[in-house]
Amino acid sequence: MKRITDHIAAIPLFRGMSPEYHDELAMIVVDQEFKRGSLIFSEGDAGNGFYVIITGKVKVFKLSFDGKEQILHILGPGEPFAEVAVFTGSAYPANAMALEQSRLFFFPRKAFADLITRQPALAMNMLATLSLRLKQFTHMIEALSLKEVPGRLAAYILLASRQNGATASITLTVSKTQLASLLGTIPETLSRILAKMSKQGLIDIDGAVITLLDREGLTALAEGEMRL
Repeated sequence: MKRITDHIAAIPLFRGMSPEYHDELAMIVVDQEFKRGSLIFSEGDAGNGFYVIITGKVKVFKLSFDGKEQILHILGPGEPFAEVAVFTGSAYPANAMALEQSRLFFFPRKAFADLITRQPALAMNMLATLSLRLKQFTHMIEALSLKEVPGRLAAYILLASRQNGATASITLTVSKTQLASLLGTIPETLSRILAKMSKQGLIDIDGAVITLLDREGLTALAEGEMRL
């Protein structure tokens, strides 16, 4: 069974740090378990620290006044969330919920900030993570505002393939309802578009597995050069 320090050493955010600092992080971490569907925090709750996923999956989302959900991120093992709280101490700007049984490490803001003053490399790692998250938000806003739903879906499939080593097949790790929310549409529309993509020979669908048959066509669709 892995020790807390072994888990911490494996987190990308803390790589490159000496074992001494891994030990210090282990002293401040709060090891937490959340059942599937459990709310981790709500928008407006005091931002007392940030989390890193050890096992499981978490969605970060916003709710509109009429209760419509917009998923901002779906995160898995090794990924941090709510990092802004470390620097601002402000309220959490969104909600977070466990999509499955999840183990999370919680790092209290004050204790972590004290550690940053003694280990500036931590701050650089945090800034790099926040910069990547901002880039993801920029792409999301661009996709939701400028691309039609087929283009958003094609871009998502291509990104998932690249993240998986440019493999020909990807496995959806979220439900179609969650994927639809992430792409700013509804499940029925998503299913229709997947069926059209399959009919046109862009992809093949077998349950949760999507095989990319025409990567160039998907790229053209993602970039708005082709329409379904």
